[in-house]
Amino acid sequence: MNATTSKGCTNFRLRRVSRVISRHYDAHLSASGLKVTQYSTLSHLVKLSPIRPVDLARKMGLDASTLTRNLKPLMLAGLVEQGDGTDARSRQITITEAGRSKHADAHAMWKRAQLSLNDLLGLDRVLALHALLDDTMDVLNTAGLTDESTD
Repeated sequence: MNATTSKGCTNFRLRRVSRVISRHYDAHLSASGLKVTQYSTLSHLVKLSPIRPVDLARKMGLDASTLTRNLKPLMLAGLVEQGDGTDARSRQITITEAGRSKHADAHAMWKRAQLSLNDLLGLDRVLALHALLDDTMDVLNTAGLTDESTD
């Protein structure tokens, strides 16, 4: 094998690790009634609300249909609201007080999941993984392969 080839599929490996780690976070968050994807959405909205759906999707690195699918249960639960605009592009997603409260309650559970993962993998490995993933996203952003801004 030379430097231009790798053994196995990078996509499969990333998705497999992602699924295992998502299940880890979901197990810790289960008492809150949130999935890790919902907690992440609320976390973004705590910082960015109100925000247009297209801008939220970009910030989260999601396509519009995935964001819509992720927002639906949060709206039904009264955790977020979508305000009417003059057109679809001017609508605003806003986190409600119930959403802020749910996020605050779930934050301690998320923190336990993070600390548990740090203990399991070792902090040095987690920090190295974060650096590698951040660097990878920078390369992909520079190559124009993402819609994500580098903020």
